[in-house]
This record gives sequence, structure tokens and C-alpha cells, in this order.
Amino acid sequence: MFEYAPAPESREIVDIKPSYGLFIGGEWVDSQGEDHHKTINPASEEVLAEVAWATEADVDRAVQAARTAFTTWSALPGSERAKYIFRIARIIQERSRELAVLETLDNGKPIRESRDVDLPLVAAHFFYYAGWADKLGYAGFGSDPRPLGVAGQVIPWNFPLLMLAWKIAPALACGNTVVLKPAETTPLTALAFAEICRQADLPPGVVNIVTGAGETGAALVNHPGVDKVAFTGSTEVGRMIARSVAGTRKKLTLELGGKAANIVFEDAALDQAVEGIVNGIFFNQGHVCCAGSRLLVQESVADEVLDALKRRLSTLRLGDPMDKNTDIGAINSAAQLAKIRELSEAGVTEGAERWSPPCPIPDRGFWFPPTVFTGVAQSHRIAREEIFGPVLSVLTFRTPAEAVEKANNTPYGLSAGIWTEKGSRILWMADRLRAGVVWANTFNRFDPTSPFGGFKESGYGREGGRHGLEAYLAV
Repeated sequence: MFEYAPAPESREIVDIKPSYGLFIGGEWVDSQGEDHHKTINPASEEVLAEVAWATEADVDRAVQAARTAFTTWSALPGSERAKYIFRIARIIQERSRELAVLETLDNGKPIRESRDVDLPLVAAHFFYYAGWADKLGYAGFGSDPRPLGVAGQVIPWNFPLLMLAWKIAPALACGNTVVLKPAETTPLTALAFAEICRQADLPPGVVNIVTGAGETGAALVNHPGVDKVAFTGSTEVGRMIARSVAGTRKKLTLELGGKAANIVFEDAALDQAVEGIVNGIFFNQGHVCCAGSRLLVQESVADEVLDALKRRLSTLRLGDPMDKNTDIGAINSAAQLAKIRELSEAGVTEGAERWSPPCPIPDRGFWFPPTVFTGVAQSHRIAREEIFGPVLSVLTFRTPAEAVEKANNTPYGLSAGIWTEKGSRILWMADRLRAGVVWANTFNRFDPTSPFGGFKESGYGREGGRHGLEAYLAV
């Protein structure tokens, strides 16, 4: 077997401070509380930095700073706002290697994913929405659309910098100001972005970063000075936010959980489909809300697909996320690892057959091998609940109608994939699948020009593309 020599990325390019405060009004300030959180490298459990957790009073300071800045920021011509956003995009490109290393250290994802997927998309979103800033009157939302005001944004830990870009870029382009709370386990790239805002000479208060846990997020969501709430995360927290915002004037978008079906027909290019299956569920350790965690494969080719899939999984390399050869990195936290283990054990208990390739696990850090379950029934927890890890449940079908019925048999509706050579079948299936995004002969393909969002318990509203502007305009 071909052996790969270690190819570690250097972490010397990143200067991580021992401690971080809050970014409010264009300045670094201390929290008014005493709580601090140690953010760690999930691959080694090494403490990276200590981060202040914002209190309700700190959140109030940030919202007031954003409100003050809104008056002048929203009054700028769109072409002037675009200059700042373009500048941010260019700085992100210039610092992309540094940001990729920081993302991998704090999140646990492989460096080549941070470097080759996350960072190019982050810059692309800022470039794309900078282009919209002076064209809002032509976006289809009226001739003179107006910004909402202060946007309170709460983002998850699976794509920390990319989710920041998805939310901040359209908000700024539309003339809003922002208070953003990153996830408590992955705050470092958001704090680095605060420095980028200063480097770009963004007016003070236009972007504010408050770090903390759920209490900080709740204070932001419930603050009366917030006009728009954007949340990406679990369906359970999304329900809580929807209840708290109900009856207020706040505009709300939610991008929540998923249990996507990746559907492979017998006429598909099977080698291509296997690559799509691997990318659909094992990319970013399965920490993807739209992950193809349910494989629906036509019965006539099920054995062939499974054999090919197992051969492919045997070539994946799990280990140091900073090594450029690594395919599967670390699970983001001990809590998430415990959830993945619990649901995997439930799959075995309920009668599914579990398989993982030979996979040495490092002694330190949070790790879980790529795992495939066969003999899965739709009633099994692993087929119904979002595992948010590198775990694939395999089911079979005979007819397209059965595939649609099984794919839609979920409370979620975020994404789906279809693998077939017949264009008519793709269109027939896509019209019937209750999913916000349907990929054809690919999976996990993103572009800033394309909208993304879900149905049912996967949330509502759209991010990305022209559609992503609507959430930040008074229309």
C-alpha cells in the first residue's frame, strides 16, 4: 500500500493571543462579567486561548454600538459600502493561509478543507455581495429597498468563518449593522475577522463580535434593539428562538438540522456516485447540516455500491488535521463525540449492522472512525435523528416512487442528492423531494450566487444568492 509521508502545515503563520476580549464599537473591550472559556484544539486537547464570555450588559453595549453606527452606515451610497466589503474580501484572500490554519486548529477539520473549500468560499461571498450593494433596486424587492437596522446573528461551530460570511456579507451590503455571536467552541476565526474589519477601516460599530455560550446568544436574540435575527444551528435551539421572537417586529431566518437522502439509481455512474457519497457524509467529519447521512441505493446495485464504498473508505486517512494528507479530522468537542457514540450504539442495539474500516485512533483528542450502517430500518434512530458525525445509514429502494417516499419520510427538509444518467428522472425526482436544495450527480456543492435553505424542521428563509438579500431588507 502506498505510504504518505507526513506533510504538516506550519502553525507559525498564526499568532494566537493568550486571551481575547469582546469586539464592540471597533475596539477590543473587557467583558463586564467574570466568565471566561478556554477554547481548545480538538485534535490534541491543547488549550489555544482564553475567551471572555459576554454578559447581557455586554450584549447591550454591542447592540447600542451597532445602532449608533447604523445611522451613518445605512446612509452611505451602496457603492461606498461596496468598497469596504470588497476590501474585506481582498484581505481575507491575502490572509487565507493564516485563517485556514486558525480554523483547523480551533475546529478540527482537515487543513486542506479549510484551505481549499472554506476560505475560497468565504472570500467569494464577500466579493459577491459587495457587487450587490449598489444594485439593490434591481434585486426584485422594489425600486428603493431599505435596510432593517441591527442584525443579531448566531453561528455554529462546523463552518465558523463560512457561516460568518454567509450572514455578515449580505447584511452589510443591504446597509444593516451586525452583532455576531460565534459558537463557544470555535470563536477564534470570528475574532480574527474583527481584526480584518479594523484593517479594512470599517466604520466602528458596523460589525461587533460578542463571544459566549447559550446565555449570550439568548441575550442577543431577545434584545429589543435587534431588528433581525439570523441563526444557524440545531432544530431544538431554533424552536426556542422562534418562540422568543414570535409576536415581535423582528425578522427571522433559521437554518437548522438535516437528514439528507443521497439517492443512487442503478443507471448512475457508480464510481462517481461513490465519491459523492463519501463527500456527502464524510466531508468535515459529517459536521454538515446538509450531509447525505441517509444513502438510498437501488436494490439491484446495492451490493456493488457497498463493496465500492467500503473499498473507498479503506483509503481514507484519519489523523492530524494539520497534515495535508488527512481526509478525516477530529470531532469538534467531547460533547459532540458523546452524541455520535450514543446514536451509533443505538443503531447496533436496534439491529443494524455496523462497519468501519481499519482505522488507528490517536491517543489524544476527539475522534470517531468513518462508519457505515446496513440493515437500517426507517424506524431506527440513526435513520431519523441528525447524528452530525461521520456515520452513514444505508437503505434500499426498488422504484423512483419508493425512493421519493423514503427520502421524504423525515421531519427535516434541507437537502438531497440524485445520482442517475437520466435528466428526466432528475427533474421528476427534484419536483417531488421536499428539500430546499437538490443536487444532481454531485453533493455538497456551494456557490455564493445560489440560495440555500430548508423546509419543515430544517428552518425557513434563504441564504446566498439574490434570495439572501431579502432577509436583510424591509420588503
